[in-house]
Amino acid sequence: MSYDDRQLPRRAVLAGAVGLVLALAAPATASAASAANFGYTDDGTNYVVSTGADLVFKVNHSNGDLSSFVYKGTEYQGYDGKNSHIQSGLGASTVTISQPATGVLLIKVVNGTLIHYYAARSGENNIYLFTYKADTSVAASRYIARLKPGIFPTTYPDTWSDSDTVIESADVFAKADGTTRSKHFSNLRTIDYDYFGFTNSASTAAIWVVRSNKEKDSGGPFIRQLLRHGNESGAGLYEHLYYAEGQTEDERFGLHGPYVLAFTDGSAPATAVSGRNTTTWVDALGLTGWTGASGRGRIVGNGLAGRDTSQPYVVGVANADAQYWATVNASTGKYTVPGLLPGTYTLTVYKGELAVHTQDVTVTAGAATTVHTITITGDPSTATPIWRIGDWNGTPAGFRNASLVTYAHPSDSRAAAWAADPYVIGSSTPGAWPAYQFKEINQGLLVSFTLTAAQAAADRTLRVGITTAKANGRPQTTVNGTWTSAIPAAAAEPSTRTLTVGSYRGNNHTYEYVIPAANLVAGTNTLRIDAASGSAGGGGYLSPSYAFDALDLL
Repeated sequence: MSYDDRQLPRRAVLAGAVGLVLALAAPATASAASAANFGYTDDGTNYVVSTGADLVFKVNHSNGDLSSFVYKGTEYQGYDGKNSHIQSGLGASTVTISQPATGVLLIKVVNGTLIHYYAARSGENNIYLFTYKADTSVAASRYIARLKPGIFPTTYPDTWSDSDTVIESADVFAKADGTTRSKHFSNLRTIDYDYFGFTNSASTAAIWVVRSNKEKDSGGPFIRQLLRHGNESGAGLYEHLYYAEGQTEDERFGLHGPYVLAFTDGSAPATAVSGRNTTTWVDALGLTGWTGASGRGRIVGNGLAGRDTSQPYVVGVANADAQYWATVNASTGKYTVPGLLPGTYTLTVYKGELAVHTQDVTVTAGAATTVHTITITGDPSTATPIWRIGDWNGTPAGFRNASLVTYAHPSDSRAAAWAADPYVIGSSTPGAWPAYQFKEINQGLLVSFTLTAAQAAADRTLRVGITTAKANGRPQTTVNGTWTSAIPAAAAEPSTRTLTVGSYRGNNHTYEYVIPAANLVAGTNTLRIDAASGSAGGGGYLSPSYAFDALDLL
């Protein structure tokens, strides 16, 4: 199964999991120790673990690097002389191995306040990983599995070729035809996948990362993280412990995992997903920071009143220590959030990606907390507008280029022009309105609308919703050339790139402008929107900018 660079990835579903696959060329076969017997040896540099199936892997016992993984006799690990590891390698560490339970080998890597674990289960072609991060004293924002060069194609949105032209920050590239590539263009929100990876063209071997439950990660269900990359130098698969690009939350600390590096014959990683979801086997391992099922609770939601049934809903649950989410049943409005650590959380109801309700909820270990039917009162769509462009759902979905820019740069040759003709209320469609506005690219967007004499006789409120912004960009509005709004205060948004690296996600914000009746006319009126900022940004597509959610006149 594969996906091309023109569309969303096709997804494989197994036991509720969503998978993403890349096609690979068949790798050369490497010699390897037999994986017939479960156990380990020490070769003087590494602990050599045989899973008793088709996988043998090595962990360096001086620094905790994963230095080899051989599946069915083929070595897949490594490029540029680098191993797989936390961050770019922990350096000198204390590394030990033990068998804490029948059929489980555990390697423990200690570096300052950070503890990282590798676990192998007898008969499985999986490497289970756990990372305990107590604070920021040890740099640890990711685990990267480095894969051999010359195996993977470079024809997908998050892969590139050395001959491609760098167009932004050394990590966004353009091909000769003007299409763009970047390691940031995975095109998946965290809620969209459970596993991702590579498979060979014959579908006889695959390497996957099964993500953790993300309770100690940050950014919620809708963040888009770098998941993989590939070029002539090799490829990488990632599990992020804290992803700073487009981040909306502070870092959380504690035990991440299990997340799994899984090897299959081309099929989905079923045993790895099961081993991640059913974790009673982990209880006996003595991991720092581990809380088993008996020490957790769940939330049972009876329903949501006031839903827009044309939109999906998600319930997020978060505090400073943990985060969780669940999809709301489209028919009943009910939901269940399982496996929560005890504590008091903020429960947020999202319509699409727009928060429309929040409340506190307390979870107790070993118990279910029932949340009675919630009546949604924070949906801006319930206000009756004179006109509206787009849907209030926290995303630019439906706007021009919105379906492209989560896996391509805004300058991509496939993008329609960002500069737009005047949007005429009553005849134009949302697809004519650009998803993004950049100060140096499409300044001066126009909306033409008609008011009756009665409508023009009263002050009117214009609402412009954005999902995120770059360089403190925010809308300044002008009506009929006779009234211009003050420049509003900038919303708190991520300080990193977002719009040019495949993400429109930030802290959704709605700007409101009261237009005096004296500046409105019965008949045709013209609204102009300009991106304003006191910051210059980086110029061009990095100039002050923002993504639209919706805009309307009340």
